[in-house]
Amino acid sequence: MSRRRKAQKRELIPDPRYSDIIVSKFSNSLMQHGRKAISERLLYGALEKINEKTGQEALKVFKEAIENVKPQIETRSRRVGGATYQVPTEVRPERRQALAIRWIIGAARGRSESTMLERLANELLDASQNRGVAIKKREDTLKMAEANRAFAHYRW
Repeated sequence: MSRRRKAQKRELIPDPRYSDIIVSKFSNSLMQHGRKAISERLLYGALEKINEKTGQEALKVFKEAIENVKPQIETRSRRVGGATYQVPTEVRPERRQALAIRWIIGAARGRSESTMLERLANELLDASQNRGVAIKKREDTLKMAEANRAFAHYRW
């Protein structure tokens, strides 16, 4: 972390197909080794597959999935004296979105389908219906925060 001044937030350019910043963020998070064209192809393909499977608007399902995965509270390590406590804290909106995107992508990569396009489409569908690995991750985070509620007075 810089001691001089706060890092400036960069303005993100909305994606070309849906003109949406969240889709652009998701595509950037999905990208590996600077291969943006591949990540965009995967994401757009997954959204088209969702559209075919459900008949609903793919962007709506996508946003619902991200909204369902967003965590409300999380635990952060706080050192008091010689002990380290897991202190439950509320999650800032930008971090909520970033965590949701990261968890969905991680869950999709861990799935057993043959192509990444199918994995991503199925994980997004599962998340929009409140099931799947990404939702379980959110629930585990919530349980951890609830279990450590006794240390909430250490919040800073």
